[in-house]
Amino acid sequence: MTVRSSWRRRASLYAASLACCAASLAAVPTGASAAPAPVGSTAKAAAAATFTDDFNGAAGSAVDGGKWQIETGDNVNNHERQYYTAGNSNAALDGQGNLVITARKENPNNYQCWYGRCEYTSARLNTSGKFTQAYGHVEARMKVPRGQGMWPAFWMLGDDIGSVGWPASGEIDVMENVGFEPGTVHGTLHGPGYSGSGGIGAAYSLPGGQAFADGFHTFAVDWAPNSVKWSVDGNVYQTRTPADVGGNQWAFNKPFFLILNLAVGGYWPGDPDGSTSFPQQLVVDYVHVTTPRHL
Repeated sequence: MTVRSSWRRRASLYAASLACCAASLAAVPTGASAAPAPVGSTAKAAAAATFTDDFNGAAGSAVDGGKWQIETGDNVNNHERQYYTAGNSNAALDGQGNLVITARKENPNNYQCWYGRCEYTSARLNTSGKFTQAYGHVEARMKVPRGQGMWPAFWMLGDDIGSVGWPASGEIDVMENVGFEPGTVHGTLHGPGYSGSGGIGAAYSLPGGQAFADGFHTFAVDWAPNSVKWSVDGNVYQTRTPADVGGNQWAFNKPFFLILNLAVGGYWPGDPDGSTSFPQQLVVDYVHVTTPRHL
């Protein structure tokens, strides 16, 4: 397993209503040189579950509306190509304990995007107004899609985004992948004074030319006051503290909510091309959040 830094950029959909919050996203990771280390099992054993979704249910059914809400619309800020649809059109259970977010090259309802008639559909979910938490172990087991222009993400936004805006709200990107880097994922922090191209993070790469789309992997952060630690499959690859934000405000000592999405195209991944096949899927086995009892 290797750790390296990489340029990245993303800007996300922001709906005016508190029901559909979002943000801008981007980063130039500052690098993390620590060797991978296993996440401690003692801390996990002493944790209490606060959010659990194992996506059990009948094939084709929508996600649990008591836990997730579906965002809709396009994203002009980042020049993404997809239209996020409502209901179970692009986000549905598969009947085998997974949530499947599907990106399709289609436009069945004449959706309009920033560039004209939309070319793709996909889905984006968040827990705003349903689940927020400060600190704990935040984890998802997922299999990412593959192909040029694919951009899956599992991330969090500060619950005060509706009042303070972005980036003052803070943003924790647990995992992002872009199709032109099939063996690499990114973890990043965004906050006031270190957003956009100044986001703080690092990348994690699989060894031997492996691709994340070949199987399921577990992406997590261990989040405590003044500390965020990222891991892939239990291997820690970076830790960030207030010392990393260059004297700016540390925006992560407050409640955040969760977001899952699959974008198509945009500034960072680039658009799909002739090599990209559709449909593509982000398959989510589970999302679990626990809180260490000592917090």
